[in-house]
Amino acid sequence: MNRTRRDRDEEGRARSARPRDGLGRPLPYGEAGVERQPEGVVRTPGETVREAQRLLDAGMPFHAHEVFEDAWKSGPEEERELWRGLAQLAVGLTHAARGNTAGGARLLLRGADRIGAYAKGPHGIDVDGLVAWARALAGRLDGLVDVVDPAAEAPTLVG
Repeated sequence: MNRTRRDRDEEGRARSARPRDGLGRPLPYGEAGVERQPEGVVRTPGETVREAQRLLDAGMPFHAHEVFEDAWKSGPEEERELWRGLAQLAVGLTHAARGNTAGGARLLLRGADRIGAYAKGPHGIDVDGLVAWARALAGRLDGLVDVVDPAAEAPTLVG
């Protein structure tokens, strides 16, 4: 019986060591990929927003999602849904850029609903602008058969 050994991190958790492209899709072993975001990085909210914006502007929403994921896992309880919603917006854009427009639209709307509860826009985050962006992009994705350019569609996080 020939079993494929799974890649594991130091704690024994499954981690894929396969290289990935800019949208987080696995590439064959041996191919050059985009450097992955380190996991579990604790950043200030400002650092999180700046790093995520840099990645979004570079057309790498999957990687921005990982930055937001770190914030929701390490941040204060009262902000977890904000960071989780922002991660959903980034994943929604990722799906749209990969050609999964229906899934992308669903995630964009789910993320917009989640962050909408933060009307005051903590940390300078333009919640109203992001909700409007997500709803507009989700509406444009309905019935779209082409992929979207993630850099061209990148939202502005701070208003």
